[in-house]
This record gives sequence, structure tokens and C-alpha cells, in this order.
Amino acid sequence: MYRIFILFIISVVLSFVASAQSEQNEAKPEPDNIPLRSQSTYVKRNNMVYNDSLKLVSLPVKPGTNLKTFDPAFASDAGVKIYPSGKTDFSKGPVEYTVSAQGKTTRYKVEVYIAGNPVLEGYFADPDILYSFNKKKFYLYPTSDGFQSWSGTYFKTFSSSNLIDWKDEGVILDLKKDVPWGPRNAWAPTAIERLVNGKYKYFFYFTAAQKIGVATADDPAGPFKDSGTPLIDFKPAGITNGQEIDPMVFADPVSKKYYLYWGNGYLAAAELNDDMLSIKRETLTLMTPDETFREGTYVFVRNGIYYFMWSEDDTRSPNYKVRYATASSPLGPLTIGEGNIVIRKNLSAQIHGTGHNSVIHVPGTDNWYLVYHRFTYPKGITMGRSAGFNREVCIDELRFDAAGTIIEVVPTLQGIAH
Repeated sequence: MYRIFILFIISVVLSFVASAQSEQNEAKPEPDNIPLRSQSTYVKRNNMVYNDSLKLVSLPVKPGTNLKTFDPAFASDAGVKIYPSGKTDFSKGPVEYTVSAQGKTTRYKVEVYIAGNPVLEGYFADPDILYSFNKKKFYLYPTSDGFQSWSGTYFKTFSSSNLIDWKDEGVILDLKKDVPWGPRNAWAPTAIERLVNGKYKYFFYFTAAQKIGVATADDPAGPFKDSGTPLIDFKPAGITNGQEIDPMVFADPVSKKYYLYWGNGYLAAAELNDDMLSIKRETLTLMTPDETFREGTYVFVRNGIYYFMWSEDDTRSPNYKVRYATASSPLGPLTIGEGNIVIRKNLSAQIHGTGHNSVIHVPGTDNWYLVYHRFTYPKGITMGRSAGFNREVCIDELRFDAAGTIIEVVPTLQGIAH
């Protein structure tokens, strides 16, 4: 009995230590004594940088903001005077502000820039993107983030006509209400549009409770109805590690067949049956490219080359990055070239944890974009492992050289809205 009591006490102490460590990893709140607190609704407050030692304030503002006549709407405490006030021209660079109080004057440099990234307000990750030929719009399907240990239980979608301005379409699938076989851990979805008997149908593949399910809808904005059972709840033969997560659905423009890819620690692929609700088991193929593969597969084809992307490292690591291989068919074999990095952290801009991406091609053009998540900026790098639960969705241009080699993407704060 005494031994059991001692073990109980130890477990309580360890739990307290873990809780304290978790709190320690959380980002510190914004100081209360910031003398230049912007109240403007155009400012992306999560991404504001305030550096008192350098006397620098950096204000990221929403696309479409006029920098020539922008009013930061700085709040002033009693007895504090801030100059200039009202609308100011920030289009030519930083503007000097003075803050005067109790006979003391301090000068700050205030810069304002158009911040296309992140493209969504709030915390989201693992973005999948779809262009709907039916609706003539783009749709983003991310993981709902900001939950400790990736414990979110619902999926949302966002729509846009220009990849810059996004509308929140609301919750499209709630695991607790709609998916009894997997009511937890709503992760890494993927969606596709298909004509079925002359009508557009939408198939939404998602991770729930470390299994992969599929739901259907008549509209890309949902709501989606779960099929009732998991699609993937097993490990391929010979696989003993990893998780059955991170699905990716792909329509092959050559064969007109549909494929599903999935896996963490391994990459599996299989052709989907015509109902899109099951796989052809006999086509299941293991395609793990090399030891850098972790998760987050994405497949697309351009000029006859099939590109296979994946994320390396841990999503809680600043070094989370994307690599790629090429192939001549949806099931490989894969060819891994030298310098096969798609995107990684940008230290000069203090952008970290760039990974788990998708790719979008603007129809009728050769314009391609990389959609990915990063640590929340700028505080993510101070959050320890919790940065992996507080991520933001970004979009930057994806370019190729004449041979079809991907030119490494440098993640930006401005995105494609500058």
C-alpha cells in the first residue's frame, strides 16, 4: 500500500512539472506598457513586432490598405502625447514617432507593410487547396490549430476568388457530432471536385483519431457527410511504425484515375475505386522516398512530370521543411535530385517551421503557388514545442526552371499580395 501511495505522489509531481513546463513554453503576453498600441482594425495584431530596445514598431496590415494615408490609431494614455497623429504616409519607409510623457520624450521608428501572410486570421495548419471549376473559386481546407497537442475536433473551409482575400465559410465537419468512429484529432484534410453523372461532387478525406475517413458534399463549402466508417485504419504489410494520417487525393490527368496517398513515417499509395469511398487493395504501393520523409505528402503534375512533396522533421521544430522527388507516373518510381528542398526557414525574416504544404495552379496560366504553414510570427520561435500547435497558413509563389526543377521557395511576410 505504501508503495502505491509513493507512486501516486510521484505521478502527481511529474504531472505538475509537465504542466509547468507547458505553461513556460507558451508565448508571453504582449507587455502592458507598450507606448504605441495600435487600435487599427487593418493591423494583423498577432503578427505585430514591438522591440523596445531598438525602439522599433512593425505593423503588418491587411492587403488593400493604403500606406500613403494610413492611420495606426495609436492609443494614448492620460498625460501621454504621441506625434504625429492621424493619417500618415508610410509608403516611403519607416516614420519617426515621438512619445512624450512627464517631461521625457522617446523616439520610435514605425514601419507599416502589406502582409499577405498569413492569409487566414487565426491559427490554422496543414493547408490543402482546391480550385472549384464549378464555383470558379479557390477553397482552403486546413487543420484548425491553436489547440494543445493538436486536439482540435472540427474542420473549416475558406473561399477566395484571388488567393488573397479569404472568406470563412464555417465548420464543414465536426468530429464530435458527425464522426462517431473518430471524435478526436481532426488533422490534415484534403479535398477534390469530381463530375459524377453530370453533377459536381466533393470528396473530403481527413484524419480522425489517427485513422483516415472520407466525407461527401454537393458544395465545396459543405457541409460534408461522413461515410460512416474509416477508409484507412490499417498499416500496409511490412510497416510497424508511424501513423495512418495525412491523406492526399490526386486526379491523374493522363489515366483519369484517382489516387490516395497517406502515412507518417512511411508513404503509401493506392488507386481509389470509382465510388471514391474505398481503395483498390491490390494497387497499394509503398513509396517512402528516403530517410527524410516524415509526413504531409502532396502530389501534382506539370508538363508531364509528377512531383511528390513531403515534410521533413517535426512540425514543432523550427527546421520543419519540404522536400520533393519526381516520377513519370502516379505510383513512381521516385527520383530524388540534388538540392531537393522546396521550402525551409528564413532566418533573415525570422520565419520558422515552414512545412506541410499543398500546391495550386491558376487555370489558364502557368502561375503556381505553394500553400504551407509556419510558426506564428513573430512569437512562435519563443514558444518552444508549443509553436507546433500555433501555426499560420501562408502562400508564396512556386517557380520552376526550364528543366522543371523546383526553385527553392523563400518564405515571405508579404506573400503574393505585395
